[in-house]
Order: sequence, then structure tokens, then C-alpha cells
Amino acid sequence: MSTTFATWLPLIPMLLVGLGGFALMLVDAFTKDDAQLATLSAVILFAAAAIAAVLVVGKGGAPAPVPAALSSYLHIDGLTQFLNVTVCLGGGLTALLAGGYLHEHALERGEFYALVVLSTFGAQVLAAASDLLTVFIGLETMSLGVYCMVAFRRGSPRAAEGGLKYFLLGSFAAAILLFGAALLYGATGHTDFVGIGESVRSGDADARLIILGMLMLLTGLLFKVSAVPFHMWTPDAYEGAVTPATTFMSVVVKAAAFASMLRLLLTCFSDSLLANVHSGWPGVLIPISAVTMVYGNLAASQQASVKRMLAYSSIAHAGYILVGVVALFSSDPNVRQQSVSGVLFYLLAYTVSNVLAFGSLIAIGSHGKEAVSYEDLAGVGRRHPLVALPFVIGVLSLMGFPPTAGFLGKWYVFSAAVGAGAPLLWLVVLGVLTSVVGAYYYLRVIVYMFMKAPEPGAPIAVPMRSGYVVLALVLSGYFVLKMGITPERYIELALAAAGKVG
Repeated sequence: MSTTFATWLPLIPMLLVGLGGFALMLVDAFTKDDAQLATLSAVILFAAAAIAAVLVVGKGGAPAPVPAALSSYLHIDGLTQFLNVTVCLGGGLTALLAGGYLHEHALERGEFYALVVLSTFGAQVLAAASDLLTVFIGLETMSLGVYCMVAFRRGSPRAAEGGLKYFLLGSFAAAILLFGAALLYGATGHTDFVGIGESVRSGDADARLIILGMLMLLTGLLFKVSAVPFHMWTPDAYEGAVTPATTFMSVVVKAAAFASMLRLLLTCFSDSLLANVHSGWPGVLIPISAVTMVYGNLAASQQASVKRMLAYSSIAHAGYILVGVVALFSSDPNVRQQSVSGVLFYLLAYTVSNVLAFGSLIAIGSHGKEAVSYEDLAGVGRRHPLVALPFVIGVLSLMGFPPTAGFLGKWYVFSAAVGAGAPLLWLVVLGVLTSVVGAYYYLRVIVYMFMKAPEPGAPIAVPMRSGYVVLALVLSGYFVLKMGITPERYIELALAAAGKVG
């Protein structure tokens, strides 16, 4: 095997998804609509890419070499490959959900799957980016597809409103990120992360420009993860979008943005002054994490729509993940590794848990009727227990109830924060208290499903009959329980990935 060929091997997951997305787009443009073929093609692409990424993760070792022309723009290490698995899993499960949902709601158009695949490719690029230019390219590639997915339901005022709001605010956030990149280039003379990090540590760069550029970059990424106060788009976009698109936004976009944030903080802004808990980026992210957890949970508890509840829930979960991110300020390498691995494990757990929750909503609604309110779910648990069970498992995991993946996800990010010392202890306590608030609105759904009868004259929910949706629920349910009951393998992969961050 030649050296040249060997350098392309780590890029296989990314190449499969990127080239596959263009192929899907071309096939859809020149053939009659065949949504079933598009569904299967997208699922096979994601499965192949995830398997390729798993093989790379499982080998261990140093960051993988890439072609010289790309070496300064992309960094293939444990973080990259673990996130490849996560976003491909999220994309594949989204495609399966879309296979049932779009058919049931007479929205079958092949371009949806091309959008999912190309947006996932953008997420992969963002997770692997080691240059500010690549960060912007990955972010916009991912975002453009998601904008279209949010507004996919033609003729729906809510979809149009959600898509427009997400597009306008997303473009504004991307502009802020790009301006921050320009400031960092002006201060350091570099756009690559390594060069920026060396300039920051040397003390030669203008500290004011460095801090301002860093804050602008973080603002752009915090928008994508729906952290307060950059969350304004989330409820309307989640509610207006078709549910598979909502699922995709909540898991793939969030995972890629957090991966980029981790790499930026580890490579560019790990200097002791910038990582100071009082005057550096931890002093910014700590209050954002606290406010995000509190606001997300309190707002979720007031919602009448289950989709909006899950939207605010996703905001709260961004706050929990930020607790793990903030622990990176610690000078202890073990704590830093635990922080990165905890965030990675949480992202994977959140992906399968959220797919389970949204997929169950899709399964419960049929005949063009979507289950969006609590009343729509009334009595479903007694009439259709097999359909209600996945939803129960999903919300219990999101709540952090053992023995689910969500419980261990919170445990590991909170443990990392405790290991970081006194400055974060109060944040951990707040995270536990807000999780108790979260239990209220999650259990409220279960109460409606099993203990409430439908209102007289209200339409009775009839579960959807779709093999695609059933397969997505079975797979996500398996991972939720597997990661909660026997998590050793997943923890080992997360620790290995964290240890290989270059």
C-alpha cells in the first residue's frame, strides 16, 4: 500500500458521504422521484461511513496523516472519527425516519435525502476542521442544507417562518464567526489552529484582538448549539420543520458544533491566560451554561406542544454539555481527557435518545396527522403500548434516569466538572437541580400517555405502519439501553478519542 493511498484512508468516511450526497442530488435531478431508492441509498451511505469511522477509531494510535494539500485544513484524529460515527448515526436514523414520515404526509421528494447527506458532510468537515476557513466552509455547508430542510413543507406558514428565522439569524451568526476569524488572522497572521495557538502562547499577538476574535468564534458556535442567549430560532424552527428535519437539527448540528468548539479551545485557546476561570473563556461559558440549563428547563415546563417542549429541552441539554466543555480549563490532563470523553459520550447518548423521542412522535401520528400536543398523546400508552414504549425509554434517557445512556452522559460531564475543582461545583449542583425540573415535563408526557383519556370527540391517534420508522426506533432504543447497561465499550472509545485529540 503506497503512502499516498494510505493518507486518503482516514478520509473515507467523509468522502463516502460527500460524494454520495452529490450522487443522490444528480440522480434525483435526472430521474423520476423514487423516494424509497433515495432512502435506502442514504441509509447505506451512512452505514458504510460509520463502519469505516469505527474501524479507524478502534485502531488507536496517533492522529492519522492526510494528503499534504489538506493537512493544514483538516485534522483526522480520535475526535474527528468519533464525531464521524455520531453524525453518521444521526444522519442514517434521520433518513430512516424520513422514509416513513415523508410518505405518510405526502411529502416524498428525493431532494430531502440529498440535503440530509450533504448537511452531514458539512458536519463532518466542521468536526475535522483545523483551519478557520475550513470551519466556515463546514459550517455553511451544513447550515444551507438545514435551512432548506426546515422550510421543506411547502405551503406551511410555520415552516416558512421557522426556515426564514433560522436562515436570517444563522447568517448573522456566521457573519460574526467570520469576522472573528478575520480578527484572529489580523492578530496572529495565521488561520490554521496550530499557528494561532503558537502565536497566542508566545504572547506576540495583540491580546485584545485575540479575546475579541475568540468571543466572536464562540458566538457563532453557541448559536448552532442553541445556547442562551443565541437560542431564539430554536422553538420556531423545531416546531415548523418536518419532524425528521427537527431530529437532524437537534443531534447532528449540535454534535458538529460542539466538536469544533472543543478543538478550538484545546488547540487555539488553551493558554493559561485565555483559559483562566475568571478572565478567559471559562468566565464566559460558565454563566452561559448556567443560564442555558435554567432557562431551557423552565421554558420547556411551560409548553403545550411536545415538539416545542423538546426544542427547549435541547437548549437545556446544550447547557449540560457546556458543563463538560468548561472543565477543559483544568491544568490536570486527566480531567481534560475526562472532559472531552464525557462530552463525546454525551453527544452520542443524546443523539440516540433524541432520535427515539422524535421517532416515537412520528410513529404515533398517521394519516397526515402529526402528534404534536400532549392531548394528541392521551391514552396512547394503553391503546398502543408497543408504540409508547420507545417514547418512554427516550424521555427517560433525556431525563437522565438510570440505566439509560442519558444518565451516564450526565454523570460523566458532571464528574469532569467536579474533577476541575471548586469553580465548577456550584455549576454541577445547578445542573442536578435543573435536571429535577426537567423530570417534571418529561414525566408529564408519560402521564398523558398512560393515565389520561382522550377528550370526548378528539381524534384517536393511529400509529404509523412503516418498517423504516420501526427500524430507526429499534436501533436507537438498542443503543440507549446498551450504552446505559453495558457502557464499557463506548466509554473506552470516547476515552481513546479524547486521548488522540491532536
